[in-house]
Amino acid sequence: MINRIYLKDCLSFKEIDLEFNKGLNVFTGPSGAGKSILMQAILSLFAQSDVKASLGEVLISDSKIVDDLYDLDLNDEIVIKTIKKEKVRFFINNQTISKKNLNMFSSKLIKHLNLKDISDFESSKLLNFLDKLSAINNTKFIEIKENFDLLYKDLIVVKKELEKIKNDELRIEDLKEFAKFEIEKIEAINPTLDEYEELNLLKRKLSKKDKIEDAIKDASEILNYRHSVSNTLELLEVESSFFDETMNELNNIFEQFNDSLFELEDIDIETVLNRIEKLSSLQKRFGSIELALEYKEEKKKELLSYDNITFEKSVLEKKIEKLTEEINQLSITISLYRKKSVLILEEKINEYLKFLYLSNAKITLREKKLDSYGIDEVYFELNGVNLNTISSGEYNRLRLALLTSMSEFDIIENGVLFLDEIDANLSGKESDAIANVLSTLAKSYQIFVISHQPQLTSASSQHFLVDKKDGVSTITLLSKEERINEIARMISGEEITSNAINFAKNLLIKK
Repeated sequence: MINRIYLKDCLSFKEIDLEFNKGLNVFTGPSGAGKSILMQAILSLFAQSDVKASLGEVLISDSKIVDDLYDLDLNDEIVIKTIKKEKVRFFINNQTISKKNLNMFSSKLIKHLNLKDISDFESSKLLNFLDKLSAINNTKFIEIKENFDLLYKDLIVVKKELEKIKNDELRIEDLKEFAKFEIEKIEAINPTLDEYEELNLLKRKLSKKDKIEDAIKDASEILNYRHSVSNTLELLEVESSFFDETMNELNNIFEQFNDSLFELEDIDIETVLNRIEKLSSLQKRFGSIELALEYKEEKKKELLSYDNITFEKSVLEKKIEKLTEEINQLSITISLYRKKSVLILEEKINEYLKFLYLSNAKITLREKKLDSYGIDEVYFELNGVNLNTISSGEYNRLRLALLTSMSEFDIIENGVLFLDEIDANLSGKESDAIANVLSTLAKSYQIFVISHQPQLTSASSQHFLVDKKDGVSTITLLSKEERINEIARMISGEEITSNAINFAKNLLIKK
């Protein structure tokens, strides 16, 4: 509930500082005093109207809102603040919040009913309520509905998979041709691991072949003096084995290189260079020969999957058929429970409509294409006509009957309700009926309403007078005596009569 509201420099109001109780809070006052400005200013604190005040603050308790983002636990108080300078800034418990996010946040708590708002009669909202009512009346319904929700989620996932396959199927030939082309391009080169490095080593050998041959030829001259050196060492009586071993090692090295150079005789340098160039192109595209080979294997798997797509499609289609059959059966069962709940809700609404001098509200479930809500769509009629054609007064009273009925079943999320001139242009008995219904609804909601009739005003738990003098609006919480005078003014006008005073007293005694 809203405990306190503070507003500063809000159009004709210099300052507003109000505390509120639970129940029905009514604002009255002469035309042009600023009642609508006040209502819009309060709504602006919840980002449901444009901010006009330079500073605004609202204190909320018992909201039952848990929000990790703003560090709110179940029983925490909430302070929402607005500051308007060059631009408007919003805060929740001193944390900044955007207008859009504040609007979404406050929608959990604040309900603003105006003639443009038809959301209470939306099929989806009414179906959710009927499901809650069905769950209260039969616990088996909970299991059925949960099973339906799980299967429907599975159905959506499988349908998306099938849709993807169908889209792939449309371009399957292009995908297959591309995969084949990529595989053939790599297989045409047919690279092996480490081949690129080995060929580059061979290239270096080939480029130095002639130089190595000439160098070995020149160096081999030393071997012609091998015996002369050995004889000299023998005459000198020096051990010659070290020299003989060195010459043998040197000769072996020269022979090995000559053999390897001989093997290069049959290798075409142009062929090697062309092969290196092809491998180099794969290196540049994929980063390495290893990655190129991995890519080829991936494309082979893709090609295999394209070949299997017809089978996969068939499997998914059968799965969808089975899921749809199960979901349809559950939908029919759910619909039967809802039809029972419709009768209960319809009877309760018509009970309240009798108090509101209306009757014959009819709620019908019509079959529609299966969606996440099942196969039902809710249609509302009043006296056999669509709600689009009824008067605003009838519409307001029907909406009150619906909300009060829902609150009586104790399965709505209670909060704060703002009503726009709910009793405007109504007769005395109609106003009295609305006052009685709002008194019942106020057990579930904290209600803020502008009233033009004494009947609703006298039913309030708090009565505030909005007045204006010299262009400045003020608001005052009225005492019992002051309430009598204000209600009398509403009855007789500015010239308050004794009859009006007595009538006002009697109204307050009855309430």
